[in-house]
Amino acid sequence: MSSFTQGLIFGFGIAVPVGPIGMLCLRRSVNDGRLTGLISGLGAATADALYGIVAALGLTAVTDILLRYQQALHLVGGLFLIGLGLLTFRAKPSGEAARTPTPTGLLSAYLTVFLLTLSNPMTIITFLGFFTFTGVTVATPNIASSLLLVLGVFLGSATWWVILSFTAGALRHRLQTRGLRFLNIFSGLIITAFGVWQLAQFRL
Repeated sequence: MSSFTQGLIFGFGIAVPVGPIGMLCLRRSVNDGRLTGLISGLGAATADALYGIVAALGLTAVTDILLRYQQALHLVGGLFLIGLGLLTFRAKPSGEAARTPTPTGLLSAYLTVFLLTLSNPMTIITFLGFFTFTGVTVATPNIASSLLLVLGVFLGSATWWVILSFTAGALRHRLQTRGLRFLNIFSGLIITAFGVWQLAQFRL
């Protein structure tokens, strides 16, 4: 199996499990439209690719810094998730006009998910394990294979976010205001719960 194909499968697999990112992109796709949900998901895919580059190219200095400050990242990420969860919980379903995406809104959607994904330092451990398993690491410094693997990770992750955003966006027309409000409440609770869990990992 080629490095690109391995990365494609891994990128898709790491994006699929339901977590705070998935719930956030799902909620944005339904409430704000498919494009906003997709751009949010691409923020996560970019962060995954960035971590993939660090792991594949054996950038141990960067890895050491991430792991050294993982407690601070847990704190920041947890607080961010709790705040985001509470805002989502209280949000009212938006109307058609409000759901028209703007460049500023899309950039905000992208950056929030990108930074939220980066706030989980354990992602780098997952990539290090995967790249060690595939043999594309600093021990076998093949830059071409490493970059193909990372490209596969990005495209695999992006594929999942395309599927999720377009499927969820189609639900908008089938849900009444009450259903959309329930989605906001449910998503807010899930995101807040993940924030509390991440804060629980914080140690002084």
